[in-house]
Amino acid sequence: MAFSAKLEGDELVIRVPMNSKPERSTSGKTLVVASTHGNKETDIVVQGKKVVIGVNAYIPK
Repeated sequence: MAFSAKLEGDELVIRVPMNSKPERSTSGKTLVVASTHGNKETDIVVQGKKVVIGVNAYIPK
């Protein structure tokens, strides 16, 4: 399932699915709990331009 983002009043709400089990990052330095897997363009527009979001939730080693 992909992430979602929306505006609720003056707040940006981002939903990112959690991994069922934390996954080792590519570098091996962290355990990734949830990620957008890079920067992703959204449908949210601010000052005439689409907002880009990149999220990583992880457990440091």
